Amino acid sequence: MKEIIFLIEEAPEGGFTARALGHAIFTEADTVKELKSQIRDAVRCHFGGETSPPVIRLHQVKEEVIPA
Repeated sequence: MKEIIFLIEEAPEGGFTARALGHAIFTEADTVKELKSQIRDAVRCHFGGETSPPVIRLHQVKEEVIPA
């Protein structure tokens, strides 16, 4: 596996969540900087060292409402 993709969203109660696409990995944090660290740690724990993908791709979704 060359990369793993995470979907990052703002949590309704504040902070951010990250969910891996195609893998059972989920984490959350208060800031994006903390979330990146949590994602790296979660990937290492899930795959266990040598089998970890060398690239983690982050896809951030931001919902915004504007007046019509």
